[in-house]
Amino acid sequence: MTLNRRTFAIISHPDAGKTTLTEKLLLQGGAIHLAGEVKARGQARRARSDWMKIEQQRGISVTSSVMTFQKDGIVFNLLDTPGHEDFSEDTYRTLTAVDSAIMVIDAAKGIEPQTRKLFEVCRLRSVPIITFVNKVDREGRAAFETIDEVADALALDVCPMNWPVGMGGEFEGLYDFTSGRLSQPSGDSKAFEGKVSTHSSLDATSLDDVLTAAGAARLREEAELAQAGYSEFDLTAFRNGDLTPVYFGSALKEFGVIELITAIAAYAPPPRPQPSSKGEIDPSAKEVTGFIFKVQANMDPQHRDRIAFMRLCSGTFKRGMKLTPSGLGKPVAIHSPILFFAQDREIADSAEPGDIIGIPNHGTLRVGDTLSERNDVRFTGLPNFAPEILRRVVLRDPTKTKQLRKALDDLSEEGVIQVFYPEVGSNWVIGVVGQLQLDVLISRLEAEYKVDAFLEAAPYDTARWLVGSDSALAQFASFNGGNMAKDRDGHPVFMARSAWDVGYQQEKHPDLKFSATKER
Repeated sequence: MTLNRRTFAIISHPDAGKTTLTEKLLLQGGAIHLAGEVKARGQARRARSDWMKIEQQRGISVTSSVMTFQKDGIVFNLLDTPGHEDFSEDTYRTLTAVDSAIMVIDAAKGIEPQTRKLFEVCRLRSVPIITFVNKVDREGRAAFETIDEVADALALDVCPMNWPVGMGGEFEGLYDFTSGRLSQPSGDSKAFEGKVSTHSSLDATSLDDVLTAAGAARLREEAELAQAGYSEFDLTAFRNGDLTPVYFGSALKEFGVIELITAIAAYAPPPRPQPSSKGEIDPSAKEVTGFIFKVQANMDPQHRDRIAFMRLCSGTFKRGMKLTPSGLGKPVAIHSPILFFAQDREIADSAEPGDIIGIPNHGTLRVGDTLSERNDVRFTGLPNFAPEILRRVVLRDPTKTKQLRKALDDLSEEGVIQVFYPEVGSNWVIGVVGQLQLDVLISRLEAEYKVDAFLEAAPYDTARWLVGSDSALAQFASFNGGNMAKDRDGHPVFMARSAWDVGYQQEKHPDLKFSATKER
């Protein structure tokens, strides 16, 4: 039965509280006993989903991680994504593997650029979005202001599901519209410790007993306006991606977290059909199919392991099954598929559509590969983006060339970087979307591969994939040999020195296509 699977991601701008929310969801789902707040000091309290050395040093997430937990008979597959825009490629690919998303917005800052970018990705695939306005226990903008911004900036219908009683220093709790539950802070920390009262309506006198007079008056006034001024909840509109239910809360103080899990269980769609070369593949189809949306090297620093993350799209997967990767052509027996809980893992005996399983991988599986029983279908829509920053990698110790090649191959397979091999000259060029990826590259080369390298400026500004006939490509290469390179798949790439150069070459060679993205 696949109806009990909910596969979702959490998206937000850096520092909106995404990792803290992930922790608290896992805590409520019974998956961990002590949430390691991102703020807390000491090694012991690091966030569970941030396990890489550089993540712990900087307090940000740089790779997507997968966590599975169960609650009330429903299996939740939660994909935590990096918020930082320099890793948006990893996030983009992760969003191809989910059926719904939670968008976290900081109550003080509203919608920030990266949130908008990720939202656009969700819109492309009509992914339903639940909005979580975080940090209402701190001073922030008025609740109406935030909701209006969601409606205007993202062109979505909004439906507030609960309402904060005051904000910041005046915060007295959250009122849930559907159940009439009022959750209130208690104790010194002013966190949610289970203090709940139920009220028949907003007019009930029982509210006056538990709230201050100003708080009760404010709640009645604002809640009335909110219910009258915004759309009612409509499940079909939500699943089509046209309406977002809005929940207020504070991940740190555990307000609104249970409501969020309940909303995902009740409203978020079960596994959806996935686009492929043969039309949409329905989850109820018998044949086992899935696609790789991420490869991660060295999750276990003691062993040079590589794990390919596969989203199962249809059929029931059994351990030991033979599946054929689209890039390979010959079947591979999968003996030890893994279910994840951040860094902890266990062997999965079976998996249903919507589940994310890890496949130990020795370089055979790559991002974008489709795995199926008959090898006659390919899932579409996993892109590569043209890099915006290009650098040369230079070794301090020239004898380590072999290790460097291995490291760059591994990391490009993960999608952290792209590697280009110039036709002329020996220095490999790496391409990334954001500056921070370069710091991660150098840190991981040293920590995981014991390679001491530095980066120097490359004479190129951007790269474009070339598509066209062999004769057109050969003619182009004869004139631009010094600017030609191959990517790791052996596809021809034009290394442009400026955006003007791209435009000029396009005019001169109209029979060639200069592409900024490449579908896997």
